[in-house]
Amino acid sequence: MISQNPFAEFRKECEGILRETLDKATLREASKQLIFERPPVLDFGQLASSICFELAKQVGEKPFTLAERLVKAIDKSKFSLVKDVAAAGGGYINFHADFAKLSALTIESVRRLDASYGFVKADRPLKIIVEHTSVNPLHPIHIGQARNPMLGDAVAKMLAYRGHKVSRHYYIDDVGRQTAVIAYGYEKLGRPKPTEKLDHFIGKIYTITSCIVEVNRLKKELELAKAVSTEDEIAKINKELDDWVSVAFELREKYPELFEKLLEKISQDKDPERSINELNRAYEAGDEKARKLIREVSELCLEGFRETLTRAGVSYDSWDWESDLVWSGLVTEVLQRLKQTPYVFVLGGVLEFDAGKVVEALNLWNKLGLRKDYAVPSLTLMRADGTTLYTTRDIAYTLWKFERAEKCINVIGMEQTLAQTQLKIALYALGYSQHAENLTHFAYNLVTLPGYKMSSRRGRYITLDEVMDEAVKRAYEEVSKRSPQLTEEEKRKVAEFVGIGAVRYALVEVDPSKPVEFNWDRVLNFERNSAPYIQYSHARACSILRKASRKPKNQSYELLKEKLEHELVLTLANFPEVFIEATEMLKPNLIADFANALADKFNTFYNAFPVIKAEPHELSDARLALVDAVRIVLRNALNLIGIVAPEKM
Repeated sequence: MISQNPFAEFRKECEGILRETLDKATLREASKQLIFERPPVLDFGQLASSICFELAKQVGEKPFTLAERLVKAIDKSKFSLVKDVAAAGGGYINFHADFAKLSALTIESVRRLDASYGFVKADRPLKIIVEHTSVNPLHPIHIGQARNPMLGDAVAKMLAYRGHKVSRHYYIDDVGRQTAVIAYGYEKLGRPKPTEKLDHFIGKIYTITSCIVEVNRLKKELELAKAVSTEDEIAKINKELDDWVSVAFELREKYPELFEKLLEKISQDKDPERSINELNRAYEAGDEKARKLIREVSELCLEGFRETLTRAGVSYDSWDWESDLVWSGLVTEVLQRLKQTPYVFVLGGVLEFDAGKVVEALNLWNKLGLRKDYAVPSLTLMRADGTTLYTTRDIAYTLWKFERAEKCINVIGMEQTLAQTQLKIALYALGYSQHAENLTHFAYNLVTLPGYKMSSRRGRYITLDEVMDEAVKRAYEEVSKRSPQLTEEEKRKVAEFVGIGAVRYALVEVDPSKPVEFNWDRVLNFERNSAPYIQYSHARACSILRKASRKPKNQSYELLKEKLEHELVLTLANFPEVFIEATEMLKPNLIADFANALADKFNTFYNAFPVIKAEPHELSDARLALVDAVRIVLRNALNLIGIVAPEKM
């Protein structure tokens, strides 16, 4: 017998046994829903039911007495994967697995199913769009933003392995003031030919241009304030100006030639702020000159992104331009439809959407997970100058996505929770309640670096490129130390996938709701909880199988009697259930945790018992088959989170 989910077979048998016994005891009603727990200790069994605690009062017995009575009534002739059932712990019914049979089922299933083992298919496959990364094309992807593509790619992989038809989308946010700023600076420089990696080149221009423009704007604002504003207002502007002047000093020190050239060119413009705003409006309106300029700059930056993300093992099925939505008329159409609802009003020439009113009118508190005392702020749809805001355009983009999918997942930082909630409320207001319910905001927390404060406006950030370079360099040093017998080419190849894998794992293994502290000692630890540690465990399993120079043929699984062997079998049997839970809950960290726990158990087993030299020969074959199964499951788990499982390290 081969099973895609061995532990589910064991659970099904336990449920059948208990249900039949309850029926015999005329407790049929209690058997409608049976819940099993996992005992904390292997010796207590592999599943336990607390049903007797619930039934005790009904039948007028103590829980333990009832448990004993039910256990005595069990028909043991129907046992297959179950070896024994016992009353325990004041009223629990504990089910013990027949490890000879469970080991045979699990190990043979893993080895026969191989690359497909564990990936239980969904009953109803869906068309799903996972939108992730979507970093604005302004500067290189930095480590603070890098968690998004790693989580998004892992989620997309998990859903695809679950049998869903998944499409990975990158939303290019090229409409708005920021892209106008970078295009303005780029044009002032005469559209220069890049002299370095494209996104790094664009990032420098953006940071310096933004700084010079802000200093210029604040100086004008200060002059005006001195004539009409209070001392407090003047002090506030002065403080902000001082801050930007310090940024300018820092940028001039870092990039003297580029800074001076931009300062000279921008100083020739009497009103840079006005020029940028005009460029922004022209682009949103579809002006041909503005379109060519901003698209050119954006494409340069995106080309740099593609290079970075390809190296990280992240790919996309669609690159969706925000501007295309605007120019197609979809955004205008959405605005018109929102205006026809009773939830839109004009305030000082600004178009506002009363999201709170929608929540009250449609009673959305529970659906949105909001407290009734929470006042949802209104959403600005359009500024007085006629330009739209990001969330307005995102409403149109969401409707566009739902024309192509049944479910949409937006991988966006938790700081965007309000905007994502307002987006859902807008869908409800437009009558798209099903879309709203099938839209998931996959929120994640920040990445921090100990002792380093990132600031995009100061150009002070550590790029993902730099992090990957450093990870590969450190991995090369470690691999050279541990495996001097490898050729130089092999060392470089191993260092690349170990370094990249280490970065990916570090950004995925923490629960998305918690912040990640990026620490090199943890990221590249070969001894515990890291990608290199798990990769090394996989390579060790491959090495054992190579050294054995034979495939197990005469394995006798009843000889696998050690507690560590049973724990390994259980872990392998549980992989499909971990996969299902991780995918349904969108928690890639559960896969990382599982892979690490399996690596831990495998290394403990390897250090405690012989495999190739085990006696008798049938035990050696059984252990070789177990090692092979560990190899397969480690590889399958790493594949889910986009990490290479090497055969040598």
